[in-house]
Amino acid sequence: MGRSSVGDTATIGGPAEVLEDREITDHVRAAVGRQDVDGARVCVVIPDGTRHCPLPLLLDALYQGLAGRPSEITVVVALGTHPAMPVDGLARLVGSHPQGVRVVNHEWWDPAALVELGRLSSAEVKAASEGRLEVDVAVRINRHVAQADVVFLVGPVLPHEVVGFSGGNKYLFPGVSGPEMIDVSHWLGALLTSSAIIGRLGVTPVRALIDRAAGMVPGATVGVCVVTEPAGEGLHAVSIGPPEAAWAEAAAIASQTHIRRVPRPVSRVLSMVSERYDELWTAAKGVYKVDPVLADGGTVILYAPHVREVSRTHGADIAKVGYHCRDYITGQWDRWRDLPWGVLAHSTHVRGSGTWDRAAGERCRTTVALATGISREETEALGLAYVDPATVDRAAWEADPAALVVPDAGETLYRLDDDR
Repeated sequence: MGRSSVGDTATIGGPAEVLEDREITDHVRAAVGRQDVDGARVCVVIPDGTRHCPLPLLLDALYQGLAGRPSEITVVVALGTHPAMPVDGLARLVGSHPQGVRVVNHEWWDPAALVELGRLSSAEVKAASEGRLEVDVAVRINRHVAQADVVFLVGPVLPHEVVGFSGGNKYLFPGVSGPEMIDVSHWLGALLTSSAIIGRLGVTPVRALIDRAAGMVPGATVGVCVVTEPAGEGLHAVSIGPPEAAWAEAAAIASQTHIRRVPRPVSRVLSMVSERYDELWTAAKGVYKVDPVLADGGTVILYAPHVREVSRTHGADIAKVGYHCRDYITGQWDRWRDLPWGVLAHSTHVRGSGTWDRAAGERCRTTVALATGISREETEALGLAYVDPATVDRAAWEADPAALVVPDAGETLYRLDDDR
């Protein structure tokens, strides 16, 4: 079993390993046991059900490490702006827990559930964004996080379309933040473009912005960053320590386990989306993760018959703008700027790269088609192509040497061999 450390960060595992449950439990329990939590108010921030992660195992080990020392423990599900998880869904997500531990959704929709920590000035945002944005932004966060003495950030690190690699401080912003940081960080990612940022190691401009905001959290923060096994239920690695360092170690491993290389661009991709994504808002990861290998003029079909709506939270706003390339939005900024910037970012991430001007209109690099439970009328009104899911023949696709079939799409990124 590999072991490494950066500063106070301890990592077990590696890209070629799958850890045993006992190894995971022992490592988490020991690392958490070294934290100063006696009498502390502890908050544990975790992902929701759209992330593949053995949370019950990790949380049980964390509770063992805490061993009754904190004065209170609150587990907060980092929804971002996803719908709240129901009681039975929360129970499945976290498993059993000690008496007195509270498990709650991040109530992003309720201003009373948020605390303002301060503001990032326009100069700070300009510096972090390398000049792409110059706006000041309120830094608001879940009150359980704001009131905690120690905050554990628990969850997987994966290639991500907005920040490069998810995890670490991203569980704070946008995970349990107010809408201001969600909108600014996502729109910055859109200005950079998903294809340019997804799966890129290091501190991207979006990560720099998030880290600045995370520095305003009053309590101590500890990252429990894991790398999941793409084709199974295990973990390749667990890194625990300061969130920035723990995330960096996990991201370096995830870059070897969650990026698949192909030798040349492909003209047709069938992206078969996992049922963990139950609306297009999250299922669209099946588009983001294959766009870098799609040839100019190519087509990606998002196959998800179980997806029947665009977004329970943002559907009405998405219907107003539809799906367009970045230049379509920025070229008509006054038309769209009053919509949530996170929605505008989602629009451009799904549609991919392209150009727009008033004379020629919009010219997108590829075609994005939905083979979902969303009707033809709604799909085409959004600016996407429609495919009847009943007509999709997986065997025929797999027999086509010019096509790429991606099962369980949404977490593994596809890139070209020479795109490093």
